[in-house]
Amino acid sequence: MAAGIIGTGSYLPSLTVSNQDLEKIMDTTDEWIKSRTGIERRHIAVEETTVSMAVEAARLALENAGVSPSELDLILVGTISPDHFFPSTACEVQKALAAENATAFDISAACSGFLFGLGIVNAYMAAGMIKTALVIGAETLSKLMDWNDRGTCVLFGDGAGAAVIRRQDEGILSMVQGSDGGRGEVLTCENRKVNNPYRKNPSDLSFTAMNGQEVYKFAVRTVPASVDEALMKAGVRADEIKYFILHQANIRIIEAVAKRLGQPIEKFPTNLQECGNISAGSVPILLDFVNRQGKLQKGDKIVLAGFGAGLTWGAAVLIW
Repeated sequence: MAAGIIGTGSYLPSLTVSNQDLEKIMDTTDEWIKSRTGIERRHIAVEETTVSMAVEAARLALENAGVSPSELDLILVGTISPDHFFPSTACEVQKALAAENATAFDISAACSGFLFGLGIVNAYMAAGMIKTALVIGAETLSKLMDWNDRGTCVLFGDGAGAAVIRRQDEGILSMVQGSDGGRGEVLTCENRKVNNPYRKNPSDLSFTAMNGQEVYKFAVRTVPASVDEALMKAGVRADEIKYFILHQANIRIIEAVAKRLGQPIEKFPTNLQECGNISAGSVPILLDFVNRQGKLQKGDKIVLAGFGAGLTWGAAVLIW
């Protein structure tokens, strides 16, 4: 038996912010952003929250899968931008869905969060612990940005993607995961500092800080290597893969990965032009886009791959 994806869903905030919109509020240009990243627009939350977006994506995924919330044994949410420290986003999703039979918890692995969640579900199903699971990647990254820092805030967007996974005959063939905390300083966002009667610190929260060049070098080395490893473990050749669905961080990274894998860029669908980088939401949102466009047929072999802060990375080979 295998862990197979049987339904997908996604949700994006109603407000779309173009590069031209950003030109009006900061020192940047459409050409500068587009030429360096490929991003043209992103969706920014106003009324939406991480939980509300996760719930909407989950409902669409359940509908697509033909599964009721009561059938869920496990709900996992990958997020670095929860609405609360506690309860977890996953528990709030469980409440909203009335998924009373599920266990729910969050995963903090940044842009690899959905892949890490998929790996946990794969292991639970292999152990015979669960039959049906919901994995969500949901982010409100706009609240973590310094909107005076044109080098970071223009890159990110908000949204959520979800997938329903069920134990069945075909599904995940292999998974690769990894982390390198020794290089974690290249992409950071501090939490609250210690502040109590014995240690006083300012209560101001920090914003996302990134060394873009180091993140780029990490991605173009690590992603092809992890995909190659996953393909080898699955016993599948790269030319057998219909689509490589990668984390949508930067078009240059995706082009570099395609080149290193020796595969045509047409096999690498993108939506970063419209969405920007949505961290843990990136891979499941793109997967849902491809699924709902009717581009996936039963039996297709695809690769999912994510990479991000931590540093973390993950790749999966699966049969649709």
